[in-house]
Amino acid sequence: MRFWKMNGLGNDFIILNNIEERLPAERLPELARRLCHRRFSIGADGLMVVEAAEQGGDFKMLFFNSDGTVGEMCGNGARCICRYGYETGLAGERQTVETTAGLVTGQRLSRRTYRIRLNDPAVIDLDRSIEVDGRAYACSYIELGSPGLPHAVISLPSLENEDEEALRALGRKIRWHRDFPKGANVSFYQCLTPGHVLAKTFERGVEDFTLACGTGAGSVATALTLLGRCSGENIRVSMPGGDLFVDVLTQGGMVESLYLTGLTNIVAQGEATDEEL
Repeated sequence: MRFWKMNGLGNDFIILNNIEERLPAERLPELARRLCHRRFSIGADGLMVVEAAEQGGDFKMLFFNSDGTVGEMCGNGARCICRYGYETGLAGERQTVETTAGLVTGQRLSRRTYRIRLNDPAVIDLDRSIEVDGRAYACSYIELGSPGLPHAVISLPSLENEDEEALRALGRKIRWHRDFPKGANVSFYQCLTPGHVLAKTFERGVEDFTLACGTGAGSVATALTLLGRCSGENIRVSMPGGDLFVDVLTQGGMVESLYLTGLTNIVAQGEATDEEL
C-alpha cells in the first residue's frame, strides 16, 4: 500500500488513496489500529482514507482514530488532506472535501499553509457545569457538523502550570463523563490576552492529549467569541505543537462561519509493508 505521512503541528496522520488501493471498507478500522500503532508500525494519531466524491466535492475523506473508531471530522487532518489533494492533482488551490460531518472547504495560502472552513456548529451550549470528583468545572459544549463532532471546552486559568498526569486523568474522566452520551473531546484553555489562548485537547479515539487539535481550537475560539471574551478575528490558539489561527464570523449572535489556518508538513511518502497485515 502506498501511503503519505503528514502532520499539522505534530497532530500526525497516515493517508491512503483508496481510489487506487481499492481496500475493502470492512478492513479500514483494522488498518487504522495497526498502521497507527507507534513502534509496531508507522504510527499516527489517525488514518485518513481518500475515496471518490459522492456529493460534488473534489474527493471524500474517511477519518479513523488510532483505535480504529470512526471520527466525524478532523480539523488538522482536513488541512493536511487539502494539501494532499493539491499536491496529487485531486484538487486545485481551493478544495471541497466530503467528510462524515459534511462538506469542508480548503484553500492553499502558501506551500505549507492551508486554511479550511470547519463544519458549522450544530450544537452550542455555553453554560454547562461538569462535576468530577466532587468539583464542578464550568464547561461549554459544542458539536461541529452533523453528525456533530463533540467538544467539551473547559476554562482552566492555571493550565500552563498544571501537572501533566493529573490533567490527563481529569481529561479522561470528562471524556467519558455520563453527561456526554457519545463521549467528548476535552479542550482545556487559558486566556493569555483577548486574542491569544493557550489550549490542550484530550482526544477521544486517541485517548490522550495530542500535540494539536484543529476542531478543539475552533471550539475554544467559538466559545470565547460567543461569550464576548474575544473579537473572533485571527485568534491565536497555542497548543503544544505550535500555533493555530481561528476566525469566528458571527451574525446576530450566531456563528456564520468558522475558519482554521495553520502549517502542514509532509513527513514521508512510501510503501507500507507491515507483515502483520
